[in-house]
Amino acid sequence: MKAKILVTGGAGFIGSHLTRELLATGYAVRVLDAMDAQVHGFATRPGYLDPNAELMVGDICDRDCVRRALEGIDMVCHLAAKVGVGQSMYQIARYTEENELGTAILLEQLVDAGVRKLLVASSMSIYGEGLAKIGSQLVEPPQRSLNQLKAGDWEPRSSEGERLEPVPTPESKSPSVSSVYALNKYAQERMCLIWGNAYGRDVTAMRFFNVYGRDQALSNPYTGVLAIFGARLLNGRPPIIFEDGLQRRDFVHVTDVARACRLALESPAAAGHAINVGSGESRTVQDVAHTLARAMGRNDVSPQIIGKYRAGDIRHCFADIALARMLLGFEPQVTFEDGIAELVEWLIEQVATDNVEQATEELSRRGLVA
Repeated sequence: MKAKILVTGGAGFIGSHLTRELLATGYAVRVLDAMDAQVHGFATRPGYLDPNAELMVGDICDRDCVRRALEGIDMVCHLAAKVGVGQSMYQIARYTEENELGTAILLEQLVDAGVRKLLVASSMSIYGEGLAKIGSQLVEPPQRSLNQLKAGDWEPRSSEGERLEPVPTPESKSPSVSSVYALNKYAQERMCLIWGNAYGRDVTAMRFFNVYGRDQALSNPYTGVLAIFGARLLNGRPPIIFEDGLQRRDFVHVTDVARACRLALESPAAAGHAINVGSGESRTVQDVAHTLARAMGRNDVSPQIIGKYRAGDIRHCFADIALARMLLGFEPQVTFEDGIAELVEWLIEQVATDNVEQATEELSRRGLVA
């Protein structure tokens, strides 16, 4: 009989797909989720959550709830977190409490639990700017200055002012956090790895890049960029793109992410590592917006490139996935074209409340967009 796995945040976008992957491969799954209204509205159990998953509604910061959730559990996938770079810059206490304190409470409860493996969801945001080069020399770009951004000079530059060329970012790149959310994710990752080393438990941190697919929270203006663009297009409104739209990202399908997590649970070689989970390809945000609009038949709605920047944003970051290939035998299976086609098939059946302009106004009012 296979192990029983606790997935914290398992009723969310990535968590629900991971739950489905684990159940399909013979594991038993218990989900612990706070059912945050910003993500789930007023739903008590999402229709997309596999009916074979046991759902416990509760807060990761509630010690008694976490202790009960761990009863009879063999492995834990810790995905519960507040998500959103922009929102983290003003809901600082809430993000830090749920992301860092919640992880600390989980780790304290794990000390006396019979859990042999812990997987924690980290993020590409911890890198800040991705790795770059000048000629053949690799460099770690400094954070773009406020004066540079105000001048609309978007590309990372060396300390001598030379423009840098982005390259795939490996796990060896030094962290350079530029948002509260990124700091939270780095703290979660390090806390878990330190705990694992101290207590002799197998811990792996999964650094997710830009995850997309069906079942994202379309009415949450701080969710993934493709879901935000999809919600705008469903409402006949143009996707809003910051800076000039030429920033590059790595978009990885949620089913590939779920499979990578399962492989990490099953791979002894993954213990003690932080591992990139991406597609290994990069695309500009502008190209992604145009691709989605075409696929949705909304060629009449052109992306709105506003030439403004948000505090905490970075310019380029896309994954080097060599370590995932080596340690997990991971290879992305969903092409971007197929993933977009599946996303659109789901999107056209959805109703989304477009909250993007209100969210942008909230950031602007606080001086976080300029």
